[in-house]
Amino acid sequence: MPELQERIRNFLKESKRVFLVTRKPGWEEYKKAAKITGLGIILIGLIGMLIRIMGILVLGG
Repeated sequence: MPELQERIRNFLKESKRVFLVTRKPGWEEYKKAAKITGLGIILIGLIGMLIRIMGILVLGG
């Protein structure tokens, strides 16, 4: 049981340290994240569409 308490104590100590270091992102950072996310979604969609088209061409379905 003391081992569990020690692990919890260490976790809380590390969590506190992380919260002290973090900051609220600015508007530019939000825009950059949105652009990257959007490009990722488009890229995954294009890859899926290409796979679908190749499947139709190869299998004739």
